[in-house]
This record gives sequence, C-alpha cells and structure tokens, in this order.
Amino acid sequence: MSLYDDAVLVLKGHEDQPELGQAYLDHLAAHPDGMWKACHAGHVTASALVIDPERGRVLLTLHKKLRMWLQMGGHCEPHDASLEAAALREATEESGIGGLTLLPGGPVRLDRHPIPPPCHWHYDVQYAVLAPSGAVQEISDESLDLRWFAYDEVAGVADDSVVRLLDATRARLRNG
Repeated sequence: MSLYDDAVLVLKGHEDQPELGQAYLDHLAAHPDGMWKACHAGHVTASALVIDPERGRVLLTLHKKLRMWLQMGGHCEPHDASLEAAALREATEESGIGGLTLLPGGPVRLDRHPIPPPCHWHYDVQYAVLAPSGAVQEISDESLDLRWFAYDEVAGVADDSVVRLLDATRARLRNG
C-alpha cells in the first residue's frame, strides 16, 4: 500500500473531526502529490506529541524556523510506509529518544494551518507517542531547544494547537 493510500484510509477512519477530515480527503483527491512538500497547494504532514504519563509531562521542541514550542513532526518521506511510521520517525529523530511507542487508536487530532510561501497549508495528522521510562532526550539540528514541560505548563509556552493535542491525548489515556 502506498503512503497516499494509507493516508486516505487513516483519514476515512478518523471520526472525531469529520469536516476537517473531509477537507484533507478533498485536498488529496484534488492533488495526487498532496503527501509531499513539493505540492505547493499544501501537503500532509505527520507529527507526534512525546508524552511521559508516569511523570505528567510532555517533550516539546523549540522549532528553529518558527521559534515556537511544538510537538515533534514534519514532512512525509518516500520511504515512510504509513502516516504512523512518519510520525514515529519524526518523533524519534527530533527527540533523540529510542523506544518510543505510538499511543493506540490512530491519530489523536488533525490540525490544518497556513504556512509561509511558496506553500500554503500543512494538513497535519497528529499522533501521540509514549516515552519509555527514564527516557533522555537529545536535541537535533532542527531544534533550538528541547524541553520537558508539566501538563499544566504547556498552555503558557505553546499555542492552542499544542494545547488541544495534549488535551485530546490525555483524554485518550484516561479512556484507555
């Protein structure tokens, strides 16, 4: 199965945000290259919130270009077998933590946001990954900083999209 086909299946199965999910599907139907950075009308990205539920904290990256505290994530690559694989790869690369595991249940949220030209939109498919006990982060070239934040600190440092992702992740953890 191609990454494009995987994305379509994942988006069709994501029932929490039906209107936004349909906008993603419409974008992919209109743009067969909509998985790739080269699609200037916008492209699908994959991200993951690194969470340590045992200590009630999340790992955020200070994004080099945007200078904002965000979850790990980025562009899909041709070798990514699935959106989950892309999100896990990005989280591992940007956090430096081995042994991350995806929170079951597929994407936690979708978040479409404008980006600077020449592109127009990121159609972000957001997952959550669990950090192994004793995880130690290592900053990558893509970050200015990498830091753990207690759940209640996130709203003070990150934008609303990260807060919504954390809230949805915590709800999924509570509901098993």
